[in-house]
Amino acid sequence: MSLPNGFTTDSSKALPLYVLDSEQFGAWAAAQPAAVSAWLQAQGFKAAAGSVALLPGNDGIAGAVLGVGDRGDAYSYAHAPFALPEGSAWQLAGDNTDADLLALGWGLGSYRFDRYRKPARQPAQLVATPSAEVADLIAACCQVRDLVHTPTEDMGPQQLEDAVRALASQHGGSVQVFVGEELLANNFPTIHAVGRASHRAPRLVELRWGKPGAPRLALVGKGVCFDTGGLDLKPADGMRNMKKDMGGAAHAIALASLVMARQLPVQLTLLVAAVENAIGPDAMRPGEVVVTRKGISVEIDNTDAEGRLILCDALAYAAEDQPEAIIDFATLTGAARIALGPDLPALFANDDTLANQWIQAGLETRDPVWRMPLHRPYLRYLRSGVADMANAGSRMAGAVTAALYLERFIPEGQRWAHLDVYAWNDADRPGRPAGGEALALRSAWAMLKARYA
Repeated sequence: MSLPNGFTTDSSKALPLYVLDSEQFGAWAAAQPAAVSAWLQAQGFKAAAGSVALLPGNDGIAGAVLGVGDRGDAYSYAHAPFALPEGSAWQLAGDNTDADLLALGWGLGSYRFDRYRKPARQPAQLVATPSAEVADLIAACCQVRDLVHTPTEDMGPQQLEDAVRALASQHGGSVQVFVGEELLANNFPTIHAVGRASHRAPRLVELRWGKPGAPRLALVGKGVCFDTGGLDLKPADGMRNMKKDMGGAAHAIALASLVMARQLPVQLTLLVAAVENAIGPDAMRPGEVVVTRKGISVEIDNTDAEGRLILCDALAYAAEDQPEAIIDFATLTGAARIALGPDLPALFANDDTLANQWIQAGLETRDPVWRMPLHRPYLRYLRSGVADMANAGSRMAGAVTAALYLERFIPEGQRWAHLDVYAWNDADRPGRPAGGEALALRSAWAMLKARYA
């Protein structure tokens, strides 16, 4: 197994790294040589969360103190790789730190998107070999970041298909793809309607993996590789980062990679609906009616409410296998961001046990979700005068009505959870560089592991 970025096995020049919180720091500092205590006191260093102090030695640096906050949060350690000097190597000193959490935080903190330019510097190195599960978690989170970061010209529907095919090849899965007019021939009309105006054909990518007899699990991802808004055109500032509108697909792909890499005992189906919501002579128009795979007719109230359209056919298809659970991921609504901000994905679920398992996993992994209500009286906001329902229709409760729309395509008794996720960091923070981000991916994995393993 190759080491993730930020790790080394060469300890020949490694320096000791003391990981301390503010409560531990006083006693530790008092036990150090007088020169070290005076040095730290002169800097006013108190091991506050997110801080680093280098320790002086006769020949330069003799070690460092990493100040941390919540020791159960991997991101408490994530500032280290770029706060410590470039080219330096570090070995954990003491036994007061969870080595897996340190490694996970170090791996996440070492990430920089480098496809188009060389990073300004390389991360400091931790002398450690992460466990296989931690290495897989780091890889999955970084895959989400890479996929979301990549501009649409290099991350269109074909490239999302390629990513799924690479997973299948790596783990022994099978792939089936419905492309362009094949979507109509195989009854995926809403996926076709959203993507038909683009020069890059829309598609539904299906990966299957696992042993017969195991519980069936379906993961579904919204893969809108770029969202202009369609004929209901977004303003420039609303369109600027719409390369990230395939963030749901990125999460579903990365979670599938964890399921397969960790050999979770399930029969997995991964469905990625991959389109570009473009403008052209064949663009979907407001007022059109599309009869979906489930037979529900939908009036297009707003062409910018396209994510729920591609998901509804994919969800209906996923439900035909009667899986033990369906989980979908989507960068679905700005309303969820307004309600909960960028760091808290909105969780909707029709099953309390499934929802509570994810919430608990989020608390334990410090990778939270926040449950929102499927308040069914709000279906009134999706009424249509000419079809069974509209795809939008009101600014009221936008995240709730989007989830209620999706729920119409889930059969009675089918367990289902929907995550409305931002998949983005608006600004740089330690361990969280600006750009694509994996949110609730680690907690989703912890939930699945507890549920099935």
